Amino acid sequence: MSMSSADGQARLLARRGPSKLARREAIEGYLFVLPAILGFFIWVAGPMVASVAISLSRWDLFTPPVWVGAANYAKLGPDPLFSKSLVNTAFYTFVGVPLHLIVALLAAMLLNVKVYGISIYRTAFYVPSIVPVVANTLLWLWILQPEFGLANAVIDLVGLPRQTWLHDPVLAKPVFIVMSLWSLGTQMVIFLAGLQGIPETLYEAAAIDGAGRITRFQSVTLPLLSPVVFFNLVIAIIGSFQVFAVAFIATQGGPNDETLFYVLYVFRHGFEFFNMGYAAALAWVLFAIVLVFTLIQFAMSRSWVYYESYLKR
Repeated sequence: MSMSSADGQARLLARRGPSKLARREAIEGYLFVLPAILGFFIWVAGPMVASVAISLSRWDLFTPPVWVGAANYAKLGPDPLFSKSLVNTAFYTFVGVPLHLIVALLAAMLLNVKVYGISIYRTAFYVPSIVPVVANTLLWLWILQPEFGLANAVIDLVGLPRQTWLHDPVLAKPVFIVMSLWSLGTQMVIFLAGLQGIPETLYEAAAIDGAGRITRFQSVTLPLLSPVVFFNLVIAIIGSFQVFAVAFIATQGGPNDETLFYVLYVFRHGFEFFNMGYAAALAWVLFAIVLVFTLIQFAMSRSWVYYESYLKR
């Protein structure tokens, strides 16, 4: 068949439009994705649009909303607890997230070995991350109980003074960060998958060139693992800005509002003070903050994240 006749048939098919089978397959495809599309518009996009209107209103859930414009946003500046909750959350994020990633990576490297029974150790490290947050928090409350908790019992053995832990304004936030390390299993598994995807031949080539363990880690492991680090970093920062359940169960924001994290403050205004308009404004500010941090990370990733397609060029 000549090129001109093939082009003529293609133009003829284009004029006829899609075949009956193609149209049927397209309709079936849309029907399959329809529940997801409806779910997105009903449960995600719809409430988001409604929350914008609520943030511009004064509403206590029991009376009709009253339009106040940007008044709710104007109250953010003079509100001392707004800045306090933001500082608390920033501390939890910028101290906790790097520590979380470092410990998860170290755990993954320890478990990235071929020894008998290694699957048992991997399971043991991962299981705490799937325990419900309420159960985890109640366990930590028992461990950190000032009078009969396990933590003070241990430091009694070494002769150190007892601590009040979550009741201490200085120790409360660092203790929350330590508690978060209990559930590093998901990040550890992702790091482990990334480590197992690095070819052994690269380590062998680096060893032949005289590279030691630290040099191999810096020159081989970290560059090839950087996409995994980037993914875990983005997800961890987003999650750290949304910390709520542990503080709600353990301290209710105390002592002295030292564990009043941002989402807990949003919850208070929405479901304790019934100030839904201000709560919605707080939520949209949080959305803007998380969006800005995410965009910054994606912009900065161009200088330190190395993908395999780039390495092949």
